[in-house]
Amino acid sequence: MSLFLSLTPRVEAWDKLKEHIAVGPRETETVTIEDAVNRVLAQDIMAPVDLPGFSRSTKDGYAVLASSTFGASQGLPALLSLKGRINMGESAKVSLRPDECAAIATGGMVPEGADAVVMEEVCEVLDDETIAVTQPVAPGENVVGEDEDIPSGTLVLSRGSKLRPPDIGALAAMGITEVEVAVGPRVAVISTGDELTGILEDPVPGQIRDGNAYALYSSVKALGGRPKLWGIVRDEYEVMREVFAKAHAESDMVIVSGGSSIGERDFTRQAIQSLGEPGILVHGAAIKPGKPTILAVAEGKPVFGLPGHPMSCLVVFNLFCAPAIARWMGATLDRLEISARLGANVPSIAGREDFVSVKLREQDGEVWAEPIFSKSAVISGLVYADGIMRIPLEAEGVEFGEKITVKLF
Repeated sequence: MSLFLSLTPRVEAWDKLKEHIAVGPRETETVTIEDAVNRVLAQDIMAPVDLPGFSRSTKDGYAVLASSTFGASQGLPALLSLKGRINMGESAKVSLRPDECAAIATGGMVPEGADAVVMEEVCEVLDDETIAVTQPVAPGENVVGEDEDIPSGTLVLSRGSKLRPPDIGALAAMGITEVEVAVGPRVAVISTGDELTGILEDPVPGQIRDGNAYALYSSVKALGGRPKLWGIVRDEYEVMREVFAKAHAESDMVIVSGGSSIGERDFTRQAIQSLGEPGILVHGAAIKPGKPTILAVAEGKPVFGLPGHPMSCLVVFNLFCAPAIARWMGATLDRLEISARLGANVPSIAGREDFVSVKLREQDGEVWAEPIFSKSAVISGLVYADGIMRIPLEAEGVEFGEKITVKLF
């Protein structure tokens, strides 16, 4: 009996697959921080120094001992002796005592004896040696402590995190110029189907251009993988078996789109099964779209059979292929989410997880998610969407106005 006749819940299907994927990274390389954005860290980053490394002012004004300003007001200002000026980029050469101050620029080094900065807007220069302060400050006000940003020895970035522009800035500020990052898996992307034609060709009636391959290629690349397009394979078993075997030998993972349904001329399942042990783990998932999903492992390499319908194909990629690539690299798969109210009733069937694309809008200060009721055979359901919502396995739908979680694209 075909495994397709027994639909496997999504979580159970993923558990079956991930047992065969060791947590990476499998391969690493060292890159400069200029080339590190969006790469996955293969090492923990510990702060080698304190940041900023000295107490610095966040305002233009006067460095003071805060207690010297207590009780200051417009009617009874605190009178402080001016002992010098500290410019940005210079070491503080003065040391302050109570009732003394030093002029300081934003970013300037707070001198010894001072613990706050009074903004120049609340000060009045009485003469070359005296400043009147009309508003008190608290200790630490308008000052960043020498280790307040990042203390030396603390964990700044964890292995498995994807480096963002602010992370690159922090690395640079700590004097770190190179990092060890994960090298993504080689992923073969194969399209099957006699109805497909190349994107540069003019399809005749009954044919469609192969958009799935490029959507999958881009999806793999966005995750840090190294995709390779293997072209369109016709619905002939021997041809499929030969191409699949060569792609499998040259790759770390194989993604096949099309031919995962049970049909007289769909030989994808047989060709995947021929690649090696243990073979197909799941054929049929309790999800919509994406029911005819194939998850397999052949000689230690994950192999995916994705539905040919564009929306189904990409939903299944995000549910199974994306976490597999992330696990292979040792990466944390970040998914941005937002809470919203549902803009229409969405029916479902208990025992199946539904994934519905939505368009977000704001109304009366709240975010609403309007479901896009499109067929899985069309790509526009994702093109026009901002994200996707999930209807749980046990639910029979979600009603208008209910709070939902939307995973953003």
